[in-house]
Amino acid sequence: MSWTTVATTRRETLTLAGIAGLAALLAPRMSFADEATVAAEIKKLYGDKKFDSGKVKLDVPEIAENGLVVPVNVEVESPMTETDYVKAVHVFADGNPLPGIVSYKFTPACGKAAASTRMRLAQTQNIICIAEMSNGSLYMTKSNVKVTIGGCGG
Repeated sequence: MSWTTVATTRRETLTLAGIAGLAALLAPRMSFADEATVAAEIKKLYGDKKFDSGKVKLDVPEIAENGLVVPVNVEVESPMTETDYVKAVHVFADGNPLPGIVSYKFTPACGKAAASTRMRLAQTQNIICIAEMSNGSLYMTKSNVKVTIGGCGG
């Protein structure tokens, strides 16, 4: 085997490796939830129940310079008594791989229905927050977050 044959084979191998790498990059990317997917998830939880506005405060930045770490603060107005309290809060995003981001469960012993977390956002998207009250009523709010650098593969 001569040196030129080895060099050509090596070159061909590197070329094929480069093509394979490019193909992997161009292959279909991870799919993301959309508004319909989020609506289907919400319907699974609550069926055709109606949502009211108010009571839920969703604090997220309007612009997230880095989608890797986006602060999310949720607070629900409630007396948190034995007969009137927040049972659960669910946060959804319509542009991430999975629509459900986080769910919180509350009891009257919590004293206040508030929670904070950080999440990754792959792209500009809506954040939807639903509060489920002890009497069965539901409250929803939505906020749009513009992401300049995606955190979930974006």
